[in-house]
Amino acid sequence: MDNRLREFRARLDLTQEDLADRAGVTRQTINAIEKERYDPSLELAFKLANIFGVKIEELFVYEGKKNE
Repeated sequence: MDNRLREFRARLDLTQEDLADRAGVTRQTINAIEKERYDPSLELAFKLANIFGVKIEELFVYEGKKNE
């Protein structure tokens, strides 16, 4: 799943650690999401969107399976 997490994090001048603390996850989780190695749970995706004050669709873009 594509995401704009790094972009939104930069807008608020947050480190990965800062965002992780706010979201209740580890810095490694934020890093993995940003690098698109890990798709967050729906609960975490909504939590991250709420932190930035945006709709989930503005933060995450689901394009289906990449090999279709």
